[in-house]
Amino acid sequence: MSYTEQYDFWLEDSYFDEKTKEELKAIAGNEKEIEDRFYKELEFGTGGLRGVIGAGTNRMNIYTVRKATQGLANYIIAQGGKEKGVAIAYDSRRMSPEFADEAALCLAANGIKAYVFDALRPTPELSFALRTLHCISGIVITASHNPPEYNGYKAYWEDGAQVAAPRDKEIIEEVKKVTDYHEVKTMDKDEAVAAGLYQVIGKEIDDAYMAELKKQIIHPEIIQEVADDIKIVYSPFHGTGNVPVRRILSELGFKNVYVVPEQELPDPDFTTLDYPNPEDPKAFTLALALAKEKNADIVLATDPDADRLGIYALDTKSGEYIPFTGNMSGMLIAEYILRERTATKTMPENPALVTTIVTTNMAAAIARDYNVKFIEVLTGFKYIGEQIKLFEQNGTNNYVFGLEESYGCLAGTHARDKDAVVAVMCLCEMAAWCKKNGITVWDQMLKLYEKYGYFKETQYAITLKGIDGSKQIAEMMDKLRSNPPKNFGELTVKEFRDYDRDVTKDLTTEEERPTGLPKSNVLYFDLTNDSWCCARPSGTEPKIKFYMGVKGTSLEDAQDKVEKLTEALKAYL
Repeated sequence: MSYTEQYDFWLEDSYFDEKTKEELKAIAGNEKEIEDRFYKELEFGTGGLRGVIGAGTNRMNIYTVRKATQGLANYIIAQGGKEKGVAIAYDSRRMSPEFADEAALCLAANGIKAYVFDALRPTPELSFALRTLHCISGIVITASHNPPEYNGYKAYWEDGAQVAAPRDKEIIEEVKKVTDYHEVKTMDKDEAVAAGLYQVIGKEIDDAYMAELKKQIIHPEIIQEVADDIKIVYSPFHGTGNVPVRRILSELGFKNVYVVPEQELPDPDFTTLDYPNPEDPKAFTLALALAKEKNADIVLATDPDADRLGIYALDTKSGEYIPFTGNMSGMLIAEYILRERTATKTMPENPALVTTIVTTNMAAAIARDYNVKFIEVLTGFKYIGEQIKLFEQNGTNNYVFGLEESYGCLAGTHARDKDAVVAVMCLCEMAAWCKKNGITVWDQMLKLYEKYGYFKETQYAITLKGIDGSKQIAEMMDKLRSNPPKNFGELTVKEFRDYDRDVTKDLTTEEERPTGLPKSNVLYFDLTNDSWCCARPSGTEPKIKFYMGVKGTSLEDAQDKVEKLTEALKAYL
């Protein structure tokens, strides 16, 4: 069907409710809007669904959620996992509880039990819940840090990680096979509850989750020692982190935790934020004002589904609060864990640190220093989660810590996705250690730079929406792939990796070898002077992203180098 035929079908067919039809009637005659809503199906990709809320095939609504769930249900049944059930969590966004119920009732109609949280919960707790309940799969209704008009649907498998290859492609194929909305099953909620196919979960999972988090604490005695002195400001950005973050810090003994009042409660419109993302400095405006008032040591914020953590720390010399990238905060936590586990002889045998190919190269330097195996995977935390599963299956290594540059990390194996609640806990313990030793968190970061090198990373993204945008992004990737640059400014390309074609090419010798990682539309340029650049289309937004990293001799030198690399990339594009 053409997009106009799809539009007419949604307007006329009895399957769609009157509210949906009224919304579509309101755009009658607006060809561009109709085209954007119906020119394609909202794609169920390797991370699930994500899109603008509204009526249409290219939107997040009860029908696209049901359709995706029917495909997932068909796959679960084909895998013989029907009896294990599916855990479902949701965040504070518009329609999140409704989408969670639609998914649950579609599963129930297919004879698959749904375990649904009684209220909003963080994404990492869903990962923990499905493992605890021995479910075959899990679903989180969230659009993470996207703007308020978005929502999304992330699918997990029984190991607790987001679905990875080859299973991700197999599920996508099942979802694509569901072409007739009338084939999608659903049932009455009361009937599902009576049949034992819809079960509400809550406190019992929360308590077990908290107990697991506390196992990652190395020095509870240090927290107790400085609990009266250390001051922490925290914002949940109107999302799911408020209750679990406050609970874990309180139970560990932190006494001075100040929550930003304007951003404490759930708000699907994110009224106080332009963009509910801890990567955005503007999102910290209210938190920093509170920090100055309280003279806080650290300022923390979690994104709406509480899988990412952003931080600022006080520099007592300047009196200013310094922003930390995800690489910086991740390195502080990683180095603290490796150092203190080594010192206390609690490091497991064959320890491993796992990062993605676009994460700071400081991670490799720290891993070498503590004699910990260093493993790089593709972008996406599901690949880090997959490594934990492989370690357990093969008995090769013991996972200690994993991180990605986009403000996500995981200490422990209670979950298989990035966990901002455990990250807050670990960061606060590290900050307590700094307080005890008479230094600030920023002082500790400077010590890491002095020891390992002034690594600096940045990101440059180009947003290109709609059909034309998709074409432009594809053309950019094709240009880089078919005619890779020999240099970016003064930096020469030593090695070029095309993960889609599984080819690593040494540009000096012309020799080629496999990348050793799964197929993915990612291009990586290894440059001279410990520098690099990586290009990939975003999996969740209409963007092409470029990641870059350098190593300098000082903060100023690293900043200068990363700016020059960014300008060289822009000039090439």
